[in-house]
Amino acid sequence: MFDLHVHTAPDVQERACDDTTMARRYEDSGFTGFVLKGHYADTTARAAAMSRITSVRAYGGIVLNSQVGGFNPVSVWSALQMGARIIWMPTIDALAHRRAGLERPYPPRVGLQAPAYSTPPLDRAPEFRLRLILDLIAESDAVLATGHLSAPEIQWLLTAAEAAGVQRILMTHPTYTVPALSHDQVAAFAARGAIAEITAFQFLQQAHCDAAGLAELIRTVGASRVVLSSDVGQPASPMPARALATLIDALAAEGIAREQLEAMAGRQAEQLVIP
Repeated sequence: MFDLHVHTAPDVQERACDDTTMARRYEDSGFTGFVLKGHYADTTARAAAMSRITSVRAYGGIVLNSQVGGFNPVSVWSALQMGARIIWMPTIDALAHRRAGLERPYPPRVGLQAPAYSTPPLDRAPEFRLRLILDLIAESDAVLATGHLSAPEIQWLLTAAEAAGVQRILMTHPTYTVPALSHDQVAAFAARGAIAEITAFQFLQQAHCDAAGLAELIRTVGASRVVLSSDVGQPASPMPARALATLIDALAAEGIAREQLEAMAGRQAEQLVIP
């Protein structure tokens, strides 16, 4: 098993455990590796430290939220130079996230209200910086993840990524509350080379999300274009191994072959990330 998406402390939001504890849990559960995701901090150095103290391989990356200045090519270059494997488009600070009414943790204090970021076609202003970021991702053969962008933004991003030569593209939980893509939209983007992520968190926590719908998404997109991740680390969520096992069991009960599901949560996820 290989988990593409987990949250740990230290963080702005409360998390179930710290990096070291989570790495040990993965090791005890027989995982080959995992990706640390932080909405508010580059996780590259933290992941490198975890790889040195456990038998599992940890990877990190950076999310283009306010803490790095949004679409900031210098932050992306620095993260990639240190070994970042995933560059996520904005999440908490994406305009689509705000419009969906999802949580944003900033306190009601002057100067601490982060801007909302968007890409073309909604906002043409950052196009030059975005194209430079995509060039940097392509040069490092890293993963571009769509974050919490909207459907029109993802469509523009895929076209720009193709032009830049980006080979690894991950649709961040595309049927979650944001971006709330339809199955046909996900399939269309997957046909252009992107991989669709299904998370245990959305199965466990998202309103109106059930195993039948997720199984239908897999059938529509094709099992080879889907990865399963946990996206856990919240105090109320189970640990990753249990969360992923729950998701796999539920999808298997809907008729998806367990062998395929284990590949989505293992080999396919790992191959997307490893250099």
